[in-house]
Amino acid sequence: MKLLLIEDEPAVVSFIHRYLTEAGYDVTVAMDGPTGLQMAMEHSFQLIILDVMLPGMSGIAVCKELRSQQNKTPILMLTALGSTENVVSGLDSGADDYLIKPFKQAELLARIRSLLRRQPDNNSNNTVTAPPAVNLLKLADLELNTDTKSASRSGESITLTATEYRLLEYFLRNPRRVLSRMEILENVWGIDFNMNTKVVDVYVNYLRKKVNRKDLPALIQTVVGMGYMLKEEA
Repeated sequence: MKLLLIEDEPAVVSFIHRYLTEAGYDVTVAMDGPTGLQMAMEHSFQLIILDVMLPGMSGIAVCKELRSQQNKTPILMLTALGSTENVVSGLDSGADDYLIKPFKQAELLARIRSLLRRQPDNNSNNTVTAPPAVNLLKLADLELNTDTKSASRSGESITLTATEYRLLEYFLRNPRRVLSRMEILENVWGIDFNMNTKVVDVYVNYLRKKVNRKDLPALIQTVVGMGYMLKEEA
């Protein structure tokens, strides 16, 4: 299993590289933003561990560029900046998870395993052709194909980030039921994702803009004081 570590602090690089190598991963290291971006684009990795503060190009900029080039490799972002605003900024750039320094070895490994489980068919260039669709989650005219990882409404394709996909999948697996912010956080980001539930509001808002089209009935609804619900309008 090949991982790319983009980190400029030698002590952190040594710690992560040694631990993950002992855990059985093949770890390639880049110590600045431009080099990391080039390696991520030219080679295939199952996961990228990306520091936010890098020389030459920030981790946020690297992440945005990868996503703009349709690189879907899962990204675990590392930072010493732990405010909600910084976490949202990292996730908004396209990262799939966020780990705040300092962290324990076991937590790092748990995050990596969680991301790899979420992306069983991941390919860094997204060139593998999926088999014919057999698994569909549906509510009204909203469809999510769990084989091809694609979504549509009224036949029109919806482009989703990896996090938005997991969020929509959870909504569709729990239709017509009020989902609290904490429940969503635990099931979409994982129970070890230690972050304020405002992150949920941010991502539900992103998803709502894509699903709740102006010309169609709203499906993602806010239940005041409780959370969110996916259901058809009465």
